[in-house]
Amino acid sequence: MEEEDRRWFVGIDWASETHHVRISDGRGRKAGERIFAHGGEGLADMAGWLVAVTGVEPDGIDVAIEVPHGPVVESVLERGFRVHAINPKQLYRFRDRFSPAGAKDDSRDAEVLADALRTDRRCFRRLAPLDPVLVELREWSRMAEELRAERNRLGNRVREQLWRYYPQLLDLADDVAAGWFLDLWALLPTPEKARRVREETVGRLIKRHRIRRFSAGDVLERLRRPAILVAPGTTEAAVAHVQALAKRLDLVNRQIAEAETRLDRLTERMAQVGSGWEPGEPGQDGAQQDGAQRDVTILRSLPGVGRVVLATLLAEAWEALQRRDYHALRCLCGVAPVTKRSGKSRIVQRRQAAHQRLANAVYHWSRVAVQHDPRSRAKYAALRQRGHGHARALRSVGDRLIAVACAMLETGTTFNPDIAGERLTTST
Repeated sequence: MEEEDRRWFVGIDWASETHHVRISDGRGRKAGERIFAHGGEGLADMAGWLVAVTGVEPDGIDVAIEVPHGPVVESVLERGFRVHAINPKQLYRFRDRFSPAGAKDDSRDAEVLADALRTDRRCFRRLAPLDPVLVELREWSRMAEELRAERNRLGNRVREQLWRYYPQLLDLADDVAAGWFLDLWALLPTPEKARRVREETVGRLIKRHRIRRFSAGDVLERLRRPAILVAPGTTEAAVAHVQALAKRLDLVNRQIAEAETRLDRLTERMAQVGSGWEPGEPGQDGAQQDGAQRDVTILRSLPGVGRVVLATLLAEAWEALQRRDYHALRCLCGVAPVTKRSGKSRIVQRRQAAHQRLANAVYHWSRVAVQHDPRSRAKYAALRQRGHGHARALRSVGDRLIAVACAMLETGTTFNPDIAGERLTTST
């Protein structure tokens, strides 16, 4: 048997209830095809069937699948198979090899996956089991983002109800979902209550929440301004609505605080392990291990990187960071432009195919860096003078920050603002 005949390629077209699986040999010939139900028993049967048909161990079988995550991927990885993922848009192009008319079904998709991996492995991304800490960090990072979005939605609904009958309360804060603001509303839910409350009562609430922007007298002076004349029953209805929203916001605020605490703990655990030399690795002693710069520490030192940005970068771009792959990172984060060139025509467009969570994280990373890093601020100002918009300029700043991060990870050095300042002064 020739070498290519001893290689096996598997395509898995996954779905919510069943998974279509096809086995091809090194020449692309079909060796088997079956459908397995989703579940522990079905996935175990699939693994056993792959080994039985091919007659080799799991590490000798290459598996192609569309998504890089999920229970199917985790189950196959844990059993020792070599798993490769591909972007669905790329798979769509490979499908044209088998059906120029655009026909599509589960069996054909499984065949396309297996054959594309056989002929164009460079287009796939090899997957590896994730560290348990990274799995937790990714989940808590996504949970925190969902909770903050829920907080914004509830806060907007509170604002709408207050605008309806009590707009003077909105003059006290922009963040109507803050705990102190909700406590103030609970104490003074109506303009009538604000007219009858004692200043000392409001003063105790402000002191408890450590609010120093205004005094109790300032609060009451604003709340006792002429109120809106509303129809009978409107105030009672709005108060009931805000009361229900406040209970949900109190829960969300506590969950966000817990999520942020978990993110801090998990990033610290990753900083202790790091991505440098692992304990017990031959050729390195303890002193070198203790002195090695850790990826988390390096990324945290960059201007504009806070808790949320750091957690998102580690959770969603860990593999690219491990490879120090600048080109992959800038594509994932949406800062790499797309150039379309044909003859004398050349069009540069914003990249739309990007990881949205990473794109948002790099946007805020760049925005904060412009405020605190002189070199980022100078680059932003130069781009604005050339006529670029705010978002376009921030994407260029983010592109530079990603390049700086990769260079720092390569050399194992943390960010030094003094060196950056000296270079900026020299260049000007």
